Amino acid sequence: MRTVGVVVAARNAEATIGPAVRSALASDHVTEVIVVSDGSTDGTAEMARRAAAGDARLHVLSLARNVGPAEARNRAIAMAQADVLAVLDADDRFLPGRLEPLIQRNDWDLVADNVVFVNDPDYALPDSLVDPSRTAAFQTLSLAEFVQGNLRRSGVARGELGFLKPLISREFLLRNDLRYDPGLRLGEDYDLYVRALMAGARFLLTSRPGYLAQVRSDSLSSHHRTEDLEALIRAMRIHLKAPGLTYEERSALRQGLAQMAGRHAHRAVLDIKGHRGLPGVARTLLSRPGWIAPVLSGVLRDKLRPRHVEPVQEGYRLLLGVEAMTPT
Repeated sequence: MRTVGVVVAARNAEATIGPAVRSALASDHVTEVIVVSDGSTDGTAEMARRAAAGDARLHVLSLARNVGPAEARNRAIAMAQADVLAVLDADDRFLPGRLEPLIQRNDWDLVADNVVFVNDPDYALPDSLVDPSRTAAFQTLSLAEFVQGNLRRSGVARGELGFLKPLISREFLLRNDLRYDPGLRLGEDYDLYVRALMAGARFLLTSRPGYLAQVRSDSLSSHHRTEDLEALIRAMRIHLKAPGLTYEERSALRQGLAQMAGRHAHRAVLDIKGHRGLPGVARTLLSRPGWIAPVLSGVLRDKLRPRHVEPVQEGYRLLLGVEAMTPT
């Protein structure tokens, strides 16, 4: 059975790091939990150590300055020795029994399970949802399917497969010289998964829930800076330059880039409005008529629905739903 190393990038996470660390250490398959305190100014590192209660599997690296989640994870990956790497956000948790059904199979380079979004991390999930005996059926996720699973479609909520938190073969990362792009502070997971799939990774996916994600209005993913969107757009343009892409893959990547460019236009116009007011916005749109449609679309989306991931009324929401998957 392969060993698992858990990678946690944490910045000012003293309020949430304890439950995250305890959830990772609860599995005997975990041989190391590496917490990188990314320029934290609070007690993140100390709270992580308290949560471990002397468990020697915990390793804490404290960085003097903030380098962002991508580079913080890279630092942890460089320290890791386990066969498999599992990324855990500092305000999230592994559900009990998460790892066993994932590592029982050996035919993957990345394997992900369902994400349960909650407002309250202490919300009591239904027993039927977290039943450890629940069978995990897997399907293979292709590059085109993954990219399409992040696209926004008319009348349908935006795809969110970039929120997946797969287990990743460390040997696969090393063999293909893959790391998180340290220049990204938005979409760093999406970028890594795309590059892994381009490198030939076999990505398995199950709808069995295993990862609990807390929805926070102040999370990094809910605040998109213009420069963060620009960096992600540059990465997406590099994706399109990869050799050997199929028509379906190239089409999906182009759609993703177009949608991201629209989000960037919307964000840039909001910045301009804040600095130069509506006259500045009008001048900008006159000089960039291609921005008009995505900006109007962005304004409508802001008015019609929240800008961050929102669980359903019952207190939780599943990323993938509970539909049956065809075993592979």
